[in-house]
Amino acid sequence: MKAFRVEAAEIAGVVEIPELTSGDGVLLQVKMVGMCGTDLNTYRGRNAMVQFPRILGHEVAAIVVEAGGDLAAGTAVTMSPYTSCGICPACLCGRVNACQRNETMGVQRDGAMTEYIRVPREKLYPAKLSIKELCLVEPLTVGFHAAARGRVTREDAVAVFGCGGVGLGAIAASAFRGAETIAIDMDDVKLATARRAGAKHTINTGKDDLHARLQEITAGRGPDVMIEAIGLPVTFRAAVEEVAFTGRVVYIGYAKEPVAYETRLFVQKELDIMGSRNALPEDFREVIAMLEAGRFPVEDAVSAIISMDEAARYLAAWSAAPGKFTKIMVEM
Repeated sequence: MKAFRVEAAEIAGVVEIPELTSGDGVLLQVKMVGMCGTDLNTYRGRNAMVQFPRILGHEVAAIVVEAGGDLAAGTAVTMSPYTSCGICPACLCGRVNACQRNETMGVQRDGAMTEYIRVPREKLYPAKLSIKELCLVEPLTVGFHAAARGRVTREDAVAVFGCGGVGLGAIAASAFRGAETIAIDMDDVKLATARRAGAKHTINTGKDDLHARLQEITAGRGPDVMIEAIGLPVTFRAAVEEVAFTGRVVYIGYAKEPVAYETRLFVQKELDIMGSRNALPEDFREVIAMLEAGRFPVEDAVSAIISMDEAARYLAAWSAAPGKFTKIMVEM
């Protein structure tokens, strides 16, 4: 059967791999796979967690081929692409999303960008959604988990740095929970999409004074929650500087270089500063509920739908112009 595989940095293409035989898990026919920034970094050879060659794919929409457990053949599903060891500190306290030994599909192990895969039943989520919507569930869960980490409620003002795929998830999650949501980016097109995802306010930091606008929107208090989904030192610092006293700061992005803080603010404001990694089953269920309610601009969030044969060309184009794409989906 066919699969899309990265052989080495900037070398990728469709290959033939052995067909699946009998084995553990529910047999699925993969219908669509999304590509995200992790896949782009893998293609560029900048993902330290990846060993080549690697089949990509962890944002998946599929159809059940053989009935498994309570899932009948023909059922449309999405899936959690993570593993959990069950014995590390994170697993033992129920936070399996942060498993010390996690292996994500398409990263530490081969992914779903192939014709058929087998997946444990407990990793599958059936839903009354289109294939495109199912393919968006996993990337949105990352932002939903960040909102859960930030304990976002309808009483909060929440500001999100970054309106890419992950940031849109955090924006949609905050709005879905009833919070007054503020989207921050430098791209007016992405900010317009953020509004359709639920942002009440937008700030273009290429044109607007970030501090002045946040103070204006929040009546001088600052946001109760700041979610960072970019990964730059300047936004890492700004999250701490702009958040309200006793506020919560949630980091999803990785800063690629050391970040120097004014640590006085940690203590003076008595901040809760948290990381957010992957997602839990309840995050998948919340995203599915939002999508089933029609509360997300699915068409606006997808930049291109392509064939497997086009994937290498699109990855090269994305690498050359990272701001050109928000979400690329590959039809299998």
